[in-house]
Amino acid sequence: MQGKTYKKNCTVARSELRYIRCLHVDKDGRNIVGEMVVNRAIATDVLDILKKLYEAKYPIERMRLIDYWDADDERAMRANNSSSFNFRFISHTHTVSKHGRGLAVDINTLYNPYHKRLKNGKEVVEPATARPYLDRSKNHAYMIKKGDLCYRLFKAKGFRWGGDWKHSKDYQHFEK
Repeated sequence: MQGKTYKKNCTVARSELRYIRCLHVDKDGRNIVGEMVVNRAIATDVLDILKKLYEAKYPIERMRLIDYWDADDERAMRANNSSSFNFRFISHTHTVSKHGRGLAVDINTLYNPYHKRLKNGKEVVEPATARPYLDRSKNHAYMIKKGDLCYRLFKAKGFRWGGDWKHSKDYQHFEK
């Protein structure tokens, strides 16, 4: 983590973070040991959610520390990685983002992209390779939809879903 997700200018104390290891299944039903770092304030809730998703065989393709991709969000999202902590500020501010504090979790990032239409008409899609998954009427094993098990479990624990946002959509994103 040091120098990657836990950057030199990190203002979050290590004592605020928790390392989680848990089982998850992919769409083919294979058991995989996953890992992520979250804020201690949400660690118990996230572990409970991930345990229930595993028991229900809800598919999560990949859950590795984003350090594997040198803390590069775009590369990790293209790999459909699920993760939480990556220290950073909200663009053009001095405010630490929810991911920067470990208070946001992204699940199956490629199939659940971030999307925003800018005032100049330009579209932002992250990861850039996820454009085919903006059509939420289609079904994919790793797609999160409003009302599905992943959505219900996070909402029951008080998380907000980026798929409910008005001015942008972040279908992978759950935050407290």
